[in-house]
Amino acid sequence: MSATPSTPPALRELRRAAVIFIIVSLSLTALVGIVTLLTASFGEVQVKVILTTLLVAGFSITALCHLAVVGRALRVVGFVGIAASGLALITGVVLIWGSWDNWNSGWEALLKSFAVLGVLSLSLAHANLLLLLGDRPSPLIRYGLITTVALIGLLALLIILPIVTDGRIPGDNDVYWRILGVVAILDVLGTIVLPVVSRFTTGGRAASVTIRLHGDAAARLTRIAAERGSTPTAVVEAAVADLPEA
Repeated sequence: MSATPSTPPALRELRRAAVIFIIVSLSLTALVGIVTLLTASFGEVQVKVILTTLLVAGFSITALCHLAVVGRALRVVGFVGIAASGLALITGVVLIWGSWDNWNSGWEALLKSFAVLGVLSLSLAHANLLLLLGDRPSPLIRYGLITTVALIGLLALLIILPIVTDGRIPGDNDVYWRILGVVAILDVLGTIVLPVVSRFTTGGRAASVTIRLHGDAAARLTRIAAERGSTPTAVVEAAVADLPEA
């Protein structure tokens, strides 16, 4: 079914502007990196330029993943992810271009902050891409999505804990890393299986129907979806599910 998207116009414009900004900034940093590699002697400044280019590229990739859900009901997760990626970018730039001659606890705290923010931004980007499957009607997909997103969060926690404690994790270190490995494997399994299964799961329906709404009908459906924090497709599916059997 297709209809006017439920995303508010202001939010659509913000997302479009953010995407344009990310693409332009990534292109400019890539150009600077290429020119630096081809024309300048390779020294400390050139290394910092290349690291900054890679950092901006990483930020751009994760930000695009976060923006994928900004127009959906779970848009708050996308905004949190953008904030985490932005803070990671800022701390990373400070680390790259700051002077490490006088290493102290402040620099160490900044490095840990960058590592934690990096893990959070990557984990949220991962989760946001999977949340695109959130409107699938199949219970198998929904429960699998909940489980996989929970595994993403658990894996992030297991990675962050050794960072903030300098590796002094509670209990048996060997058991801890074994558990982390198991969680990572299950995380990867869910990430691979869910999109594949969603391609072949119809939630018990024999066919897919495309309905095009225009004028007042499309506007009303869009308004109802926005009020519910849902999508036009989900609203129509819920209404059809409530219809009595013929």
